[in-house]
Amino acid sequence: MRNNLLANLIIILICVGAFSTRAVGADITLESLKLQIEKLQDQVKQLEEAQLQAQQQQVQVVAVPAVEPAPDKLTSDTSKKTNNTISAYATMRPTFGYIDEDGDSFYDVRDALSRAGIRATNEFMPGWTAELHGEWSIDMANSGDFGKARKAYAAVASPYGRVGIGKDRPPQYLLIAEYVDIFNHANSPFAYDAESVFFVDNMLTYHLQTGKFSWLAAGQFDGGSGSDDADLVNLGVGFDHGEFHGAISYLIEDSLASEVITGEDEVWAASLAHGFDNGLYLAAAYQERTYKRDQISQDRDGHTIDLAAAYPLGEQFKVKLGYFEFDDGYGQFISRKFDGYNTTLEWLPDENLRFHIEYLYRDMDYFEDFSSWVVGFRYDFAKEWQF
Repeated sequence: MRNNLLANLIIILICVGAFSTRAVGADITLESLKLQIEKLQDQVKQLEEAQLQAQQQQVQVVAVPAVEPAPDKLTSDTSKKTNNTISAYATMRPTFGYIDEDGDSFYDVRDALSRAGIRATNEFMPGWTAELHGEWSIDMANSGDFGKARKAYAAVASPYGRVGIGKDRPPQYLLIAEYVDIFNHANSPFAYDAESVFFVDNMLTYHLQTGKFSWLAAGQFDGGSGSDDADLVNLGVGFDHGEFHGAISYLIEDSLASEVITGEDEVWAASLAHGFDNGLYLAAAYQERTYKRDQISQDRDGHTIDLAAAYPLGEQFKVKLGYFEFDDGYGQFISRKFDGYNTTLEWLPDENLRFHIEYLYRDMDYFEDFSSWVVGFRYDFAKEWQF
């Protein structure tokens, strides 16, 4: 290409030079012609070098992805995607109050369910996550004992639902009681607490989320006591839309006395809760309980009612109100039947701090009434790591 370009330039130059000589009669010597040819050669060389350099740069840009070695998927750490989390948390909830109980009045330091826990998850394939969770109580009311398990389970979540095995919250609490359990008290919800379940060990659970519906099922299988198959079966469905919650559930469990089955308890329950734009929160939970016993004369019916409300007073204060009613179906002299109410004022100076003062009154139908004035402190801590 260089030789052809040079030859063409030389021919053009000669022709132009000859034409110029004849036209103007200029005296162009052979020596000046050689100098012009050499100058043109240098210019052509510079052009070709610039063109070659540009072509080499284009080749390098295109060639780099083709020749770069692909990472080894079996040995490379950078190519492996991880989605593991581990979190640790604790909440300390001491209280101090003046208690009037069973005809006796006294001051007492108590605990409103202080606890600590650890939770870890591992997404081992898209949409599939393994989980472990352990939570233990801290008894600040007495010697500060640590170790009574509240939760201890392992679970696997998938697009087809979540399956867990171990000690955990049953559907009855998750769908019904949790929405009225807003008070700073170890016995809240106060009517539900009297006989209903909060944690169940030896449990197999299933949870499926389909749109706005939550489908929950659980069974307790304790071969060491009770029946040889399920000792407890709990089913429920919840509907959540924005700040609205509604749920129904069914529970049946063995009634035991000294590890001997004396019958079964059957419970139908429902709950409603709603939060409003102005901060007002209202919730209600109801249980219809049937106590079936081997002796027909001992069969009875009871119920629980828990109502809760909360309303913010400015940015750092909140007032909470509750009403509750419990009926165990027994007659006079042996029944623990009661109703009552409580009022709580909270101060929340930070998102993980809460101070409160509460008045609680329980009107017992056949036993001594209960009342208390309590001040309490709550400090929450939580930390999460990803790796």
